[in-house]
Amino acid sequence: MKHSIQSAHGSVRVLLVALGLALAATGLTGCFAVVAAGAAGTGVAWYRGQLEANLGNNIDAVFTASQKALTQLEFANISNQKSSVDAQLVSRTALDKKVEVRLEKVTDRSTKVIIRVGVFGDETLSMSILDKIKAAL
Repeated sequence: MKHSIQSAHGSVRVLLVALGLALAATGLTGCFAVVAAGAAGTGVAWYRGQLEANLGNNIDAVFTASQKALTQLEFANISNQKSSVDAQLVSRTALDKKVEVRLEKVTDRSTKVIIRVGVFGDETLSMSILDKIKAAL
């Protein structure tokens, strides 16, 4: 009798550990989500708190459109830096959330846009910023 009780406790312990690991793993599934974008051939990915998209425009056009989008959203401009291969625009919202838009030249006609809002990211606001950038192109 004592042996069967110890065996049952061991089984319960193993089951609880397995359940804990399963629950922890389900929390990791939200780290990467891919969303189909409105424009044909444009992929958008939400990964680790930042939004990434490839746009079919050169870096100069995307930089200008990004400046316009952040201005339209009435974000406070902190800094804008640009070279021929990359760029970074940093702004702040009215609630003092940091907004960072990074651009990377992929080809002469393609630019990767990386948007991060705050420390942990804000997917909804990031998508709004990307939509404004696309509209300004």
